[in-house]
Amino acid sequence: MILNFKDTILLAFRTVAANRVRTGLTVAIIAFGIMALVGIKTAITAMQQKFMESFSSMGANGFTVRYKEPNFMGGHNGSNIEKKKKGEKRERKSNTGKPITRIEAEKFKETFDFPARICLNLMGARDAVVSYGSKKTNPTTRVYGSDENFVEQNGFTIANGRALNVLDVTSGRNVCLLGSEIAKRLFGSGEKALENILRVNGIPFRVVGVLSEKGSSLGFSWDNVVVTSYRNIQRFFNSNPNASFNIQVKVDDIRYMDAAIGEATATFRPIRKLSTTEKENFIIDKSDSFVEMLLGQLGFMTGAAVIIGLITLIGAAIGLMNIMLVAVTERTKEIGLVKAIGGKQASVRKQFLFEAILISLMGAVFGVILGVIVGNAFSLILNTGFVVPWNWVVLGVVICFVVGLLAGLYPAFKASRLNPIQALRYE
Repeated sequence: MILNFKDTILLAFRTVAANRVRTGLTVAIIAFGIMALVGIKTAITAMQQKFMESFSSMGANGFTVRYKEPNFMGGHNGSNIEKKKKGEKRERKSNTGKPITRIEAEKFKETFDFPARICLNLMGARDAVVSYGSKKTNPTTRVYGSDENFVEQNGFTIANGRALNVLDVTSGRNVCLLGSEIAKRLFGSGEKALENILRVNGIPFRVVGVLSEKGSSLGFSWDNVVVTSYRNIQRFFNSNPNASFNIQVKVDDIRYMDAAIGEATATFRPIRKLSTTEKENFIIDKSDSFVEMLLGQLGFMTGAAVIIGLITLIGAAIGLMNIMLVAVTERTKEIGLVKAIGGKQASVRKQFLFEAILISLMGAVFGVILGVIVGNAFSLILNTGFVVPWNWVVLGVVICFVVGLLAGLYPAFKASRLNPIQALRYE
């Protein structure tokens, strides 16, 4: 008697359905491994989307000139230092680790002769409290100092009111832009916030504009911010006299990026009072290089997800093999009867292999569904779209097929080699 493919599949389905508890436990173990694999990858894909959205404002045609902190871990050995002249040592000491001052940043903006837009930024506070009347925010508001190019340079749009202008910056008057989250909390809407006087850490500011909603990235909300001129930051919020400016540059055409970076370096070196033999004490970061760095860090999380999933699936494969061996023992008399009436070894092997693969694929289906749900629950927190990592879904199904096949091989061969006479006499 040779069972055809359809009969073998139907028999495998009936056998799996008859052992619901045992099958359910194995399916749950496999599903957990696939859920970890697909779920973490779905969450990582959502994070990648958010990073790309967050930094698309600067785009591939933008770069930032920022302060280079001194490296105290590396350097020259003592004999080389002793060979330097005292004047050279004093000059290096004065240049190394020197923050970018307002005068230097403004000088760069004034003298940078290239078709590009420049935005000067200075961090104010990370734990400010914004209040209006009896209402106030939690001490988690970030206060930024910038200029008239902040909105365009950082990918914002104005929902209500206007952006900062040159007069706001040069005069240092107490005006500000509000993030949408603060405007809703204190005033109910952005339109109601305009021209009102609120207080940031007790300092009064008039609201001239409300930023459109942007969402969160890198662990903080872009909607929970207050933006004023960098002169106000230096006057009211910056207790650190060594705070450094960041200079954002955005060229009109990406083809001129390398030329713009070269021109920026040549422009800023004399402003920083560097001689021709000294290295730059500032760094120029491309926007896309920062994104690549972040995505590289996410790659480690993907590796961790693979390791967790594989360890779980290895355990599931061992459990599945043990369950199939128990099934062989329980169905010894049934196997003997099949072989006694003419059943072939191949038919018995196929039946047990199909059962193992069927249980494993059931775990894959449930694991993929749960993984996508868990991963997209994280994407809801990041406020991104629905994500399905199809390549990892397919990979998870293939892995489960292989796990079922390998876990079922030994029990299937053991069942097919049973002696029918001894099997029929088995109690």
